[in-house]
Amino acid sequence: MLLVSRNTLGRDIAVGDIHGHFSKLRAALDRVAFDPDRDRLFSVGDLVDRGPECEHALAWLAQPWFFAVQGNHEDYAIRHLRTGQVDIDNWRTYGGGWFLDLPRERQRDFVDAFAVLPVAIEVDTAEGKIGILHADSPVADWQTLSGAFSSHRRRTRTHAQWSRRRLQEDDSRAVAGVRAIVVGHTPVSEPRTLGNVLHIDTAGWQPDGYFTLLDLATLTPL
Repeated sequence: MLLVSRNTLGRDIAVGDIHGHFSKLRAALDRVAFDPDRDRLFSVGDLVDRGPECEHALAWLAQPWFFAVQGNHEDYAIRHLRTGQVDIDNWRTYGGGWFLDLPRERQRDFVDAFAVLPVAIEVDTAEGKIGILHADSPVADWQTLSGAFSSHRRRTRTHAQWSRRRLQEDDSRAVAGVRAIVVGHTPVSEPRTLGNVLHIDTAGWQPDGYFTLLDLATLTPL
């Protein structure tokens, strides 16, 4: 887990799945006057696949104001290159063709960047700690997450990156030990809160969707 200290200069903002639509994201940030000298942007993962600008991900990850967790689409790329245990036809269906068609050396550039991304981020705010995950919390108490990664690494990562259970079951139980958790992965027509888990993937990567930019201080969209 990556621990990020409090931003004493500006705003901390979270955004849902990007999926290779960085120009559209940039336009959304411009509308809220995002200042890279003061503000920070936290991504819930899935930077790539589906969209036309996937190769821009490396430039964004190099920015000191941009933080991202590893989503399931980053996991696709890592597993493909390092283990070969990916259903390639399935992945192409979900937008992985841009990566599969890259030369091997270029694939390695992306995997090296994706593999060091944390699965979870904890951000300190004046009102309490905020968790950032891709899909859902694999634990009922945030304070036990690091231990879960140590003792049940594969199962914990899979739930954090792939689970849709909370939305499917309309589970409104709060996760203890944290003010709120911000996730993406499952598209919603508008931001939805279940317990203290905020789902913000409003499909900015689709023609009729939009990027939700969530102020972590107030937990409200900008």
